[in-house]
Amino acid sequence: MGIYDILFWALSAIAVGCALGVILSRNPVNSVMYLILTFFSISGHYILMNAQFLAIVNVIVYAGAIMVLFLFVIMLMNLNADVEPQKGQLVQLAGVISGGVLFLVLLAAIKTATPIPIDKASIDIGLITNLGRVLFKDYVLPFEISSVLFLSAMIGAVVIGRKEDQGVVKGDA
Repeated sequence: MGIYDILFWALSAIAVGCALGVILSRNPVNSVMYLILTFFSISGHYILMNAQFLAIVNVIVYAGAIMVLFLFVIMLMNLNADVEPQKGQLVQLAGVISGGVLFLVLLAAIKTATPIPIDKASIDIGLITNLGRVLFKDYVLPFEISSVLFLSAMIGAVVIGRKEDQGVVKGDA
């Protein structure tokens, strides 16, 4: 076993352990911290695959920005188990069934997957130049559609967050 194999298995064990910590932790702040560690271990996998750009983006965007937002939301919500509504038996059964179906789909996907051998000529597959070339050559239409989607979401957030005039002029109150 080489150093890459040892790193792969160590990062995989950390990722799976932290993902289980996200699910099994009763404290939401601890769940977010486990999720951040999961993102870091996935970034380690990206580095092992020579995709440094994806690793940095994963750390900056997910472990940095989105997890900070999750922490703020969790802290502002003031979650208490006493006031949390209890889930009914039907909702729990639906969750178990949907989780089982997802597990079966994942098993079927893994069973039908075939590994692709990597030759030494494609060692730079994760570099930013190749990613940009594929993104703007093969996937330019979905890329532009997603930018329009983000623009419309930003406009929607501004419209929702804008204060409505109550019909009160400053001098009237």
